[in-house]
Amino acid sequence: MHIHEIRVLPDHLVNQIAAGEVIERPAAVVKELVENALDAGSSRIEVDIEQGGRKLIRVSDNGCGIGLEQLPVALQRHATSKISSMQDLERVASLGFRGEALPSIASVSRLSIRSRTQEAEHAWELELQPASPAEPDIKPAAGNAGTVISVRDLFFNVPARRKFLKTEKTELNHIDALMKRLSLARPQCAFCLRHNGRVLWDSPAGSAQQDEKRLRSLLGKGFADAALAIDLAAQASGLDLSGWVARPEFSRSQADMQYFYVNGRMVRDKLITHAVRQAYQDVLYHGRQPAYVLFLRLDPRMVDVNVHPAKTEVRFRETRLVHDFIFRGLHKALAEPVAGAASATEQAASVPAVNPSFRPSLSDQSRLPLQAHEAQAAYAFQQPPPEDAGPAAGNSSETAAASLPEETHAFPLGYAIAQLHGVYILAQNEQGLIVVDMHAAHERITYEQLKAQYNSHTITRQPLLLPQTLHVSEREARLVEEHAQAWQRMGLSLQRFSKDTIVIREIPALLGRTDAEQLVRDSLAEWLLFGTSRLVEQQVYQILSSVACHGSVRANRKLSIDEMNALLRSMEQTERSDQCNHGRPTWFQLSMQELDKMFLRGR
Repeated sequence: MHIHEIRVLPDHLVNQIAAGEVIERPAAVVKELVENALDAGSSRIEVDIEQGGRKLIRVSDNGCGIGLEQLPVALQRHATSKISSMQDLERVASLGFRGEALPSIASVSRLSIRSRTQEAEHAWELELQPASPAEPDIKPAAGNAGTVISVRDLFFNVPARRKFLKTEKTELNHIDALMKRLSLARPQCAFCLRHNGRVLWDSPAGSAQQDEKRLRSLLGKGFADAALAIDLAAQASGLDLSGWVARPEFSRSQADMQYFYVNGRMVRDKLITHAVRQAYQDVLYHGRQPAYVLFLRLDPRMVDVNVHPAKTEVRFRETRLVHDFIFRGLHKALAEPVAGAASATEQAASVPAVNPSFRPSLSDQSRLPLQAHEAQAAYAFQQPPPEDAGPAAGNSSETAAASLPEETHAFPLGYAIAQLHGVYILAQNEQGLIVVDMHAAHERITYEQLKAQYNSHTITRQPLLLPQTLHVSEREARLVEEHAQAWQRMGLSLQRFSKDTIVIREIPALLGRTDAEQLVRDSLAEWLLFGTSRLVEQQVYQILSSVACHGSVRANRKLSIDEMNALLRSMEQTERSDQCNHGRPTWFQLSMQELDKMFLRGR
């Protein structure tokens, strides 16, 4: 390799290098221009696309506009109206601030700007000439207050970049997804997207009360129907989290419905993704992805947005604080029982103590206790069998169906009327028919009770026969020493032995057969990345889930009406009872309207 003379690059090459960092595809151009329009205070933004963005990208807004003297300045590198000092950079509140978007876009396209301020008599139009970009042509033009930026023939002068563009449909899909992300964050602004002259969608501006309408129109009825509203605040730390998370039954095979915003800026962040994923850990299938639209607000000084040229990544100054706030808030929201009643903590006493050395085995199901009979005292409805009935009449489905109370609204899951093939419980509530998977439901109840009992006692630790010595990084060793009490609470007895060596002396008794070295290494790695670790808790919960699965009522187990009702009442009081431990639904509702439709009633 020859060492050449060091020289200053020409401006057009500098701009094209910057464009390579910011302008990956047409959607990146749309992002930069729409964010500028939002920063300008626009209440309506229209985006026109031709040929997937290759031929034309036009963004029109009704914002504050750009004055005549400012138009040529806007095309200079590092020219921005959004920051002027280091203090401004430390608390960035706008979406765009680098001042590279317009010159970068102009270096790889034919760009024109028409803009008018509120005070101006008419608009001014700037058009860059490819032959002499340093001397733009500016002339008067007709136009309303606001700005219209047209980007034509993207990458016309960079053929290598143009060849990497995908098909028209693919590029349009990227733009469509981006516009949805932007519009979800700004319900007070109207958005319109057109392609080749055809309107793809037009979302009018609305108040905060109409957020759900936009949510339904952009993400579909399925998400809106499964969405749980989130509104959490931690006054001491100044954190605020709002938005919607979809119930686990609306999980996805891909992470295509995950929208997260920090102070109005859409971001993709490993810390956030990990916190949300942890909150769903007990209610999702393996490999399934949660769906959510969440907005985190905090002091701009607590987050660094100047991390990535495309501004899609952020860095939090208090990573553990943010991670725990998101995790605990969503974990609690997803744990709400069917009836919004007491949590499983109140039922934990009804479950025998967890034996640390216990390993479940498949035994005769008839010998497994249901433990539901202990909740029978909570029934609002119990009626003795008719006087002329036999001894078993009180448990028959016919008796239960005939004697259902009129106040079926007293309990969300209603009252049992029958058992179907020893697998499902059929119940009647005010809305119609409830179908419950009795094994899945009882599994969740047992699991939550075991967890509550486990968490209410000090974790039993088991000394290793031979303490294990691990060579780690100096940073990891320091982490073990500085957070000794935290490791103890997790059931791990760790000791720093030297600058880069630690010793494992004890692990949780329930994890007696686990690979202690791998567990500690993974926990240290997670702690360094996210400021906390829950790997030990996850492994303990996996064992408790297995215990609950083998200790729950199985198919073909005959239940009495009283036992079925007891199971329904327990479900109403148990956290996460909508799903079993593996993420499958435990019950479904069929309304009278749905049943009438099935049987063509009223036609």
